[in-house]
Amino acid sequence: MKLKIAMLIPVTSLLLATGPIQAESLVDGSVEDGKARAATCGACHGTEGNSQNPMWPNIAGQSAPYIQAQLTAFRDGKRSDPLMSPQSLLLSDEDIANLAVYFESLPTAAQAIADEDLLDRGEALYRGGNVENQTAACLACHGPSGNGNPAAKYPALRGQHAVYTAKQLNAYKSGTRDTDGTTRIMRDIAARLNSEDIAALSSYVQGLK
Repeated sequence: MKLKIAMLIPVTSLLLATGPIQAESLVDGSVEDGKARAATCGACHGTEGNSQNPMWPNIAGQSAPYIQAQLTAFRDGKRSDPLMSPQSLLLSDEDIANLAVYFESLPTAAQAIADEDLLDRGEALYRGGNVENQTAACLACHGPSGNGNPAAKYPALRGQHAVYTAKQLNAYKSGTRDTDGTTRIMRDIAARLNSEDIAALSSYVQGLK
């Protein structure tokens, strides 16, 4: 199946997404204090932020603004997870900032594309979207290499477990995750994806470098 390419995000958004990576963190925190506070995080996310369980996300190299926003959402009840919600209740704003800059400072582990048979479909959707059902291209917000956009709190996707990415896309699709706020950008995009699209995209972003 060939997908027609659609660039539905304004050019200005694309320029923001593909601009230079921030040399310094956009979050005011301490890497050393974050490392000390991260001891319990390693049980799920790995000692260096790269999880061995594909159901739990890699957070090494993720942008600090995104990590800060998600930890705050878990703590404040705007996002729910049976493991993360109780853990986050113990975190102060300072703890969250420190953890965010610590994990941002760690290198992301490279991974291969999950399923080579899905490469063409995943790449077409990520880079061009689908004009037939108005699915926007993922790279417009997440960048051509999946580095995200820290200033806009768009997460890095490169090297993320395909299983975890698929879980989040399905959560946005069903509406059980709504941390895209009033823009609804992720819920609107995910609603246009079928199960084959989600599998292909998730496989493709796992191998982005």
